[in-house]
Parts: sequence; C-alpha cells; structure tokens
Amino acid sequence: MPHPVSPTGKSEKRKRYMGTLGSQVMCDNIPGLVNRQRQLCRQHPAMMRTVSEGMKDWITECQHQFEHHRWNCNTLNRDHSLFGRVLLKSSREAAFVYAISSAGVVYTVTRACSQGELASCSCDPNKKGTSSDKKGKFDWGGCSDHIDYGIHFAQAFVDARERKERDARALMNLHNNRAGRKAVKRFLKLECKCHGVSGSCTVRTCWLAMADFRKTGDYLRSKYNGAVQVVMNQYGTGFTAAFRKFKRPTKNDLVYFENSPDYCIRDREAGSLGTAGRVCNRTSRGADSCEVMCCGRGYDTTRVTRMTKCECKFQWCCAVHCKDCQETIDVHTCKAQKNIGWSDPT
Repeated sequence: MPHPVSPTGKSEKRKRYMGTLGSQVMCDNIPGLVNRQRQLCRQHPAMMRTVSEGMKDWITECQHQFEHHRWNCNTLNRDHSLFGRVLLKSSREAAFVYAISSAGVVYTVTRACSQGELASCSCDPNKKGTSSDKKGKFDWGGCSDHIDYGIHFAQAFVDARERKERDARALMNLHNNRAGRKAVKRFLKLECKCHGVSGSCTVRTCWLAMADFRKTGDYLRSKYNGAVQVVMNQYGTGFTAAFRKFKRPTKNDLVYFENSPDYCIRDREAGSLGTAGRVCNRTSRGADSCEVMCCGRGYDTTRVTRMTKCECKFQWCCAVHCKDCQETIDVHTCKAQKNIGWSDPT
C-alpha cells in the first residue's frame, strides 16, 4: 500500500512545479535567445535574474567609457539587442560591446556567488589550506571569489549563439567574448588580514577578490583603442592581421573586420544616431570638443541657470554644511545635419 503524501509534501511539489513553470514562461519570453540559451535559462532561473539585474552595470560602464565620444554606447529600448544595428557591423564598437557584456556576465555571476545569492555556487571551494606569495606564507580564509565558476557560466551562456553559427562573424564574437572574460580575471587580487600581537603580521589570512568593474572597463577601453583589424586565414579557422604593419592579435586583443562609420549623422542602416543635440565642450581639443563632436556642423549655445552646493564647511564632528547657490553657465549642443534624406518615424 503506497504511503499517503502529506499536505506539506504536496505543497512543496506544487511550489517546485510552479517555479519550473514560471522559469519556463520567463525564458520562453526573452527575445533573441537560441535554444541552448533557453535551456540554460530554464536550468538556472535565479542566475538569469542575476544576469538581467547586472546588465545595467556593464551598460553603465560602457556608457561611462564612451561618454565624450560620438558613439556613446547608446541603447535602444525597443530592440532586444539593446544596441540596434550598430552590432550588425563587424566594427570595433561591436567588438567592445561583446567584450564588455561577456565580462559583465562573469562579474555579476561571480559576485552573486560570493554574496550567497545563488544556490548553485558560493565562495571558491579550492582556496583551502596554506599558500604563499612574495611576502611569505598565508592561510586561505574569508570568501575567495569563485571566478572560474562565473567564467564557465558566461562561456556556456554567452557563447552559445556563436557556436550555433560558426561563421567568420561568430569567430570574431567568440574571440571578443573570451577577451572580456579574461579581462575580469586579470584584475583578481589577493586581499589579506593580519593577525598577531599589536597588529604584527605573524599570521595572515587571505582571499582572492575581484577588483571594481571600472578596472575591467578601463582595460577593455584601452583594448578598443588598440583593436586589431583582421581577416580570416586561408583555412577559415582563425584570424590574421588585415595589414602587414599590424601585429597578429593575441587572445587579450579585441578584433574587428570592418571600419566604423563616423557616427556624425543619423544613419539607420549603420546604427548611428548621429551627434545632433549632443553636449560638447567648446574649450576642449579632444573627442568631446565641439569641432570633433559636431563634425564641423557648428553648435548652439544656451544659457542655463542651475542650483549647486557652495561654500561648504566641515563641522566637528561629523557633518558638512553647504549653501545652495545659483550659477549661470553656457551649454553647447551640436547643430543638426541639414537636408537629411530620410525621416525617422520614432
């Protein structure tokens, strides 16, 4: 005679069923995923929620890195790729987006593991016992970031789309995805706490921690500046530099096939939103200067009054008191391109 199922058992089974059903509905409604990505989504719904919440961090980092440039990593709300047609070109901007997004998945998942937010992972279980560095021996302790887990998941999930295609563009994306993952691990650092009499360091407890994501962003930005234009080799299995004077790309380099548009004018096919209306710096000589940002079209100047904090004083202990002051500044914005041949319904 079968054992009766308790009401509690039925309740738990129903919760698991509803959770499974909920994750399937969620994963089936995320646009742009290939079958393997949907499978991983259903298997790891909590992980996918973590990745989704972390997307804003690497998008913000991308926009920080290109804040003062014609292409400013702008996103499109109604496009599942977020960046629209700019990703259709095999440009260095596409290379950067793939690298920073892959890095962002590694960082987000690894951080969630360390903070105990995911049931499938935690701190790095391999960091046990004793080890040594240039300062001597130390004991592993605390919570080391399990970055290899984050890299493994990012590789499985992010690369799934490219492994389905396996054409030249897919190989480019796979290369840049890997460069992004490697960039996060590059800035893993050893942090230690000293134990001993009067702060002496007779015993050290150490753990591995990821650096702030800004370091990864800065590093990938430098790789964008030095990105290598490539062509496929004769076997179709890898890359070679497009020009003899360029070095052969390493695994850490970003690679691209096509030259970028100038992003000066609104061009739907190229994925360019143009620079009309963008704020520029009249006194700068860099990429944010009105001459460069506005592509020689000129700029409009508007006088704006705003409230700022001023005459701040430190009061013991421990507060800072400021006055509200009014200041008037000139804001310079790029003029629009004249005689554009098409209109954007949006």
